[in-house]
Amino acid sequence: QVQLVESGGGLVQAGGSLKLSCTSSGGTFSADAMAWFRQAPGKERELVAGISWAGSTTHYADSVKGRFIISRDNANSTVYLQMNSLKREDTAVYYCAQADTLVTVVAGAKYLRFWGQGTLVTVSP
Repeated sequence: QVQLVESGGGLVQAGGSLKLSCTSSGGTFSADAMAWFRQAPGKERELVAGISWAGSTTHYADSVKGRFIISRDNANSTVYLQMNSLKREDTAVYYCAQADTLVTVVAGAKYLRFWGQGTLVTVSP
């Protein structure tokens, strides 16, 4: 069974940076696509960024393009999300997810089976 553990969330001022990490175990990390989703209070879970198994293809939500960078380290079964120029509207619980392909990731949260427990990111004024 795949287990995903996120870390790196916290409180940051607007304009600041934060880097999230997610370590995977129990599955085929190096063969799978990975993604970061987020969910703000009262809103649906939305895709933030996704990355293919080799890291050669990435996908970003329009709201984070140019500010966030997703990357992965297959040797250590870890995916990262570098978040720069943070805005108040980035405040949310961020979830790591693992899927067979990036196509599945982009299709939406309901198609993904494996999720981390989430890490809270709060951006203050």
